[in-house]
This record gives sequence, C-alpha cells and structure tokens, in this order.
Amino acid sequence: MKVNLLGVRGSVPTTGPETRGYGGQTSCILVSEDGSQLILDAGTGIQTLGTRSKTNRIDILLTHLHLDHIQGLGFFKPLFDSDAEVHIWGPSSNTNSLRSRLGRYLSPPLFPVNLQEIPCRLEMHEIGNTDFEIDSFKVKSTYVIHPGPTLGFRITGKNSVFTYIPDHEPALGMHGMIKDNAWISGFEIAHQADLLYHDGQYTETEYDTRKGWGHSSIKDALLFAHTTSTSHILIGHHDPNRSDGQLDDFSIDLLKNAKQLNVNAEFAVEKNEYTLR
Repeated sequence: MKVNLLGVRGSVPTTGPETRGYGGQTSCILVSEDGSQLILDAGTGIQTLGTRSKTNRIDILLTHLHLDHIQGLGFFKPLFDSDAEVHIWGPSSNTNSLRSRLGRYLSPPLFPVNLQEIPCRLEMHEIGNTDFEIDSFKVKSTYVIHPGPTLGFRITGKNSVFTYIPDHEPALGMHGMIKDNAWISGFEIAHQADLLYHDGQYTETEYDTRKGWGHSSIKDALLFAHTTSTSHILIGHHDPNRSDGQLDDFSIDLLKNAKQLNVNAEFAVEKNEYTLR
C-alpha cells in the first residue's frame, strides 16, 4: 500500500516561502495498492490529481464537510469528464442529505457551477459507523470528536493498515484523554495501525485556549498514538499560521517526547510518500 500526502495544511491553504517546506495545500491523501485507489478528503491538494486509476471509477472519502476538506472538489478535473464515474462517500446527517449539503458549496454564489450540472456520473454514499469495501480495500468508518458529523477511516489492504483522522480531539473532557480504551474517540480504527495520519494543529499552550474547537495538541496526538499502539504517526493539519521554521523547532520536542512514549512520529510533509508492507 502506498500513501501519498497531497495536502497537510489545516483551515485554509497557505502560500509563500515560509510554508513551502511542509506544504500549504489543505487536506487530501491518495492511497493506492495494485491499481486500486482511494482519495481521502478533497481539500486543495486534490487539484493535483487526474484520473490515475486503472478504470474510470474514482472514490473520494470525505471525513466531514468543513470547507478545507471539500474546497478542491470544484477544481477536480474528473468531475467535469462525462466518461468518469465518481463516488463520494461522506458522513450522514439527520437534517440534510450529503448531496444537498455539498450542493451548498457547489452552487452560486460560492461556486459558478451547480452540483446537478456536473457532467460526470456522480454517486453519493452516506456512511457513519460503517464497514464497506472498495476494490481491494476494506474500509471502516467511525464517528470521531469534531464539530459536526465527522468520520475517521481505517483502510486495510492486503498486508497493511492505514488510519486517517485529520480533524480530531480525543482529549476533550475534564481531565484530558480518558483511561478506558473502549471510550477513547477513534481508538478502534487506529488500534495497531501501521501508519496513522492524525490532527496535531496546536501546541500544548495553544490548546489550553482552544478546547472544544475539534483539534488536538501535538502532545495529545502522541499520547493517542501510544495508547492505540500505532507503529508510526504522521502529525498534520498544520495551523495555517505555522511556518516551516516553527515546525522545525517543534520537531525537537516532538522527537524527544515520542521517544519517551516509544512512538515513531514525524510531522506530515506535503508530497511525501510512504510504502506500507
């Protein structure tokens, strides 16, 4: 299984020399194995993708519908290809359908083209705590702690497991992360994963004034990886105001704290590729 990081920035895309190293595109990851592909989230990183799959079918798995996870959809070329078959999987809601919620963005005045005018063969799949298969992949989706219906994904290939939880606050509560694994948000889909991509937008000090916003501190991301016995964690959803220099400085403490927890950890870098065996 190969995991390509196409966008690792949180909230809004950033440009400029101060963020070039870690990347400024918002959330998007490509997972591939033996010609099968999954696109995780549709932030601005998705615009670099074409139809790379072995067929005309494309599957996009959305964790949630905050703008930084869907703002690249309108610029994804296969949506405007009448020969393409695009399947969008996203969290169900008690109020509106997935199609109607995405249509709020893909319609004037926010976007010049209405969703119903897009020429590809478009299928919507509403999911929650769900197990399903796409080609050779087994996928498990689970609701996690973040404002609005939000999913994390566990993707199992032939020999490896990748878990994707880009927006997540597992330590929300009176006393931080609870001790009972059965009640930790996201535990089941992250447990013993070969590679985990996880939210780590804040420093510990920043998190103290942003509890309930739906994101993790770097320290809590490491604790989550340790608790779930994850082999390797990539910490992403970098704050849009975070420069490369700041992330380089934070890497010193990251490696020190990860060593104490016996966790293999690093900050996510746009365009990096990982091969899981």
